[in-house]
Amino acid sequence: MKKSRVIVIGSSAGGVIALKELVASLPADFGVPIFIVQHIAPQVHSYLPEILNHAGHLKAKHPEDGEQIRNGHIYIAPPDHHMLIEDDHILVKKGPKENRFRPSVDALFRSAAYTYKNGVIGIILTGMLDDGTSGMWAVNQMKGITIVQDPLDAMYQSMPQNVLEHVNVDYIVPLVYIPELLTGLAEIEVEEMPIEVDKNKELMKMEIDIAAQQNAFEKGIINVGEPSSLTCPECGGALNLLTEDKITRYRCHTGHAYSSESLMEEVSQMTEVKVWQTIRSLEERIILLEKSADKSRETGNEGTAVNFLSKATKTRKATNLLRAFLFDQLGGGSGKTGM
Repeated sequence: MKKSRVIVIGSSAGGVIALKELVASLPADFGVPIFIVQHIAPQVHSYLPEILNHAGHLKAKHPEDGEQIRNGHIYIAPPDHHMLIEDDHILVKKGPKENRFRPSVDALFRSAAYTYKNGVIGIILTGMLDDGTSGMWAVNQMKGITIVQDPLDAMYQSMPQNVLEHVNVDYIVPLVYIPELLTGLAEIEVEEMPIEVDKNKELMKMEIDIAAQQNAFEKGIINVGEPSSLTCPECGGALNLLTEDKITRYRCHTGHAYSSESLMEEVSQMTEVKVWQTIRSLEERIILLEKSADKSRETGNEGTAVNFLSKATKTRKATNLLRAFLFDQLGGGSGKTGM
């Protein structure tokens, strides 16, 4: 039995340039629908559909929730929304973030793999961190075709490199060769292939439902994986540890999901915020101690004033040590200006 084919593409930093080059080289009669997640700030208007419409021959757009899939069209996830594939239509939802992003490459790839199985062609292009690694693993599990831009050819190597470290992919090619490769693969008929249902497939479906705004807690995500003793940076909920072969991931019972790398990045950012808050509190303590010393002097309590100033001096030293530690962790040195 012949099946349909879809192409899913994930990109981040440097992705707009890469996508323009890829789309520009696809023929006007290219008949396979293409779905793209390009990371973008949630509050920013995306001009990517217009950019790709000018770059190539295929119609590019942000889809509406529930829109029917049409061959030869390019669908781009809108900012701050997951884009998912379900049967012959598209879901555009605001489920919990994955890997600190919405839209998430993993969420799109996972939904495509579950629905189209070996009819999926997954592509990871340039980008930072590792969104897309778990999604590409899902495509591989469902016998789809996996393509990674050669990291040496990518503007930013992290996303393609992380996929290569965790997934056995079918093709590793420079960007310039991907359009020709896709044109050839699109002409190959997709035959129905039985896929054994196991716990990985059940988790895949559960995570697709969560991205589609279904209740993660009620779906039972808290019972999946192992307790990690870690908490979700987004909501403070308990994180469970999920394992996919060589991939380690985390998801909280509210639904937020993290790879190990994205979790470390988020924790690092939260740590910086909390350290700055501590520094602010210490500096406010210094202000209060010095004002109290001035008031004590005005009333003739010199001993009390000296005690306040001594505490202010110790607090200032502690604050400077904390600032130096923070700048050292951020890779900015001691924070001294040399003046």
